[in-house]
Amino acid sequence: MGGALAERASSGGRRTGLSQRGRDAQSRNARGGDARSRSRWARGRVPASLAVLTAGLLAFHSAVPNAVGRLGSLLEAFLPWLGLAVPVLLVWALVRRSATALVALLLPAAAWAHLFGGLLLPADRGAHDITALQHNVSDENPDPAGTANALIASAPDLIALEELTPAALPAYRAALAAEYPHHAVEGTVGLWSKYPLTGVRRLDIKPAGIGEGWSRGLRTGVRTPRGEIGVYVAHLPSVRIRASGFASGLRDESARLLGAAIAAEELERVVLLGDLNSTVDDRGLAPVTSQLQAPRRGLAFSWPAAVPVSRIDQILTRSATAAEVWALPATGSDHLPIAARITLGAS
Repeated sequence: MGGALAERASSGGRRTGLSQRGRDAQSRNARGGDARSRSRWARGRVPASLAVLTAGLLAFHSAVPNAVGRLGSLLEAFLPWLGLAVPVLLVWALVRRSATALVALLLPAAAWAHLFGGLLLPADRGAHDITALQHNVSDENPDPAGTANALIASAPDLIALEELTPAALPAYRAALAAEYPHHAVEGTVGLWSKYPLTGVRRLDIKPAGIGEGWSRGLRTGVRTPRGEIGVYVAHLPSVRIRASGFASGLRDESARLLGAAIAAEELERVVLLGDLNSTVDDRGLAPVTSQLQAPRRGLAFSWPAAVPVSRIDQILTRSATAAEVWALPATGSDHLPIAARITLGAS
């Protein structure tokens, strides 16, 4: 009997020991789980910080100063591309298994969607009044006639061209004459129209720092079936990225002159077609973009034609609505043509 008791005591001790070890293991596993959970939130602070920075640049890009190297304008010229940081940081967060970074990524994703998401939505392609086309044809275009025929194929009502050279102008005139009997050319810019033109005049948008002979703007009235509208064609000075920063001073000065002309326009309905050498987000174009509306749908990157990264060609309106803008196939230019369907408001 004593042996049986001893055996039961020994067996109970083994069970007690095993049970204790099990509890210890569970405790260690629980502590390990808590540690892993805490680690998920502690890891990935660098991608999380970069996500917050990206969101800040998107949401508050106007706060980036222009005083040094015009960095604000440079950022705004390529603002949509900040969205590429989101998938890159997402991969980083997943590799690091960082809950903090994943949550932080919601900020730039939301900021980008707020600024540019609407441009990607389907457009209403219903009734509209006119279709306008804008194209910097390039002063080195080897095939002006071919370019003109490509533009005709899209059947717009208005065609605005920049970088017209004396050598190429006859080819454009000959190719466009049959479909567009009304046209005006001032300097290196021109407008071809299916509707009569009125009050054509040269538009002085030449900055003080540019010599004589520079003429890149015109204004005309266009008598559409819905009444007369004011149409502006403009080619603002080029910008450069230099060691000193974003050189946009001449472009900005020309934009102020163009903005003043539009503000003085007597016709309520206005359409601006032009190569403005930046995006509508660039504060340097504020004298113009503060008065006019950009298209509601479409990114339509137009430059450079080989790998378009920015829409520096613009179709903007006042008392009219451009529901959608889109890029057309490449021509012999380093820019892509862009087009927009426009609904005119009441005159």
